[in-house]
Amino acid sequence: MPSAELLNEAQRLMTICNACRYCEGFCAVFPAMELRTKFDAEDTVYLANLCHNCRGCYYACQYAPPHEFGVNVPQTLSALRLDSYRDFAWPHVLAGLFRRNGLALGLISLASLGLIVALVLGWQDASVVFSSHTGPGAFYEVIPYRLMVVPALVLSGLIVLALGIGLARFWRAIGGRWRELADLPALARGGWDALRLTYLGGGGHGCNYPDAGFSQRRRWLHHLTFYGFGLDLLATSTAAVYHHVFAWQAPYPYTSLPVVLGTVGGLGLLVGPAGLLWLKWRSDPRPAAESVWGMDVGFLVLLFLTSLSGLVLLAARETAAMGSLLVIHLGFVAGLFVTFPYGKFVHAVYRYAALVRYAQERNRNSTS
Repeated sequence: MPSAELLNEAQRLMTICNACRYCEGFCAVFPAMELRTKFDAEDTVYLANLCHNCRGCYYACQYAPPHEFGVNVPQTLSALRLDSYRDFAWPHVLAGLFRRNGLALGLISLASLGLIVALVLGWQDASVVFSSHTGPGAFYEVIPYRLMVVPALVLSGLIVLALGIGLARFWRAIGGRWRELADLPALARGGWDALRLTYLGGGGHGCNYPDAGFSQRRRWLHHLTFYGFGLDLLATSTAAVYHHVFAWQAPYPYTSLPVVLGTVGGLGLLVGPAGLLWLKWRSDPRPAAESVWGMDVGFLVLLFLTSLSGLVLLAARETAAMGSLLVIHLGFVAGLFVTFPYGKFVHAVYRYAALVRYAQERNRNSTS
């Protein structure tokens, strides 16, 4: 579990907030908090992952620093979330990647890129890589289809396994029971809140980010990032159907469904992460936990570079630069996927589980 010092601080803050209750309408954390009279490790880890870091409670709190109570809920819950990511990581030997996560993401991405460059140049003659290839199957003249797909499938399986075990550990840690994972109404309600980013909406006003002013910018930039990623994933799935069902080989026409979906998603993954980085650079550091800065920035930069390299590859796919651009793009993709279970991406998994738990608590409370 997280450090005793951090748990004690979170418990102290929740006790103060539970007595005050001024912020009960701000987000899901405070109504969930009010269902409790004491806060153990299970409760604080759950509340920390339910927090969306909208920071509204910090700017509204009469006990925030420099008050002697020193109530800084966003900062404490952010640090607690990071500790919980380390605790639930699988295999646990890789939990250390959450420390100095920005540096870890950078080094892993460079290593992935270097490995793919070495494999391609070891497999193919350099003249093939740096030559122009056009028409169906052009990509596979540089990197054979099986060499692309088999490692990707193995890596995807390991990612799903790591995230699944982490989710199971988190669910047990917050007091969840296995049969509750079949609660379809709660799964749907949690999914609806996650897809809408309900708790970054501020009841219509937006969250207090990057400063005390209300704004919807962070919410919409998160939407661009999430749905951009979803469209790119859908584009890849559609391309797989094209290849295996219809025997149509990439690259596909610019007006084809995989290319249109990938282009729109790629643009979302440019604008969204770039905007979030800009907001983070301008954000008030007082309610922030310094320990999560590198993890947030590293993930956004890697998303941006993955999307940028993919769009540049799309634009130059009929030139002699295609081979080298393909290698660079696959290097960033590999780096991004390898680090999914050990970086900022895990917050989506645990936060959704926390939202499902919250939906179950609300349902029980309304029927009791």
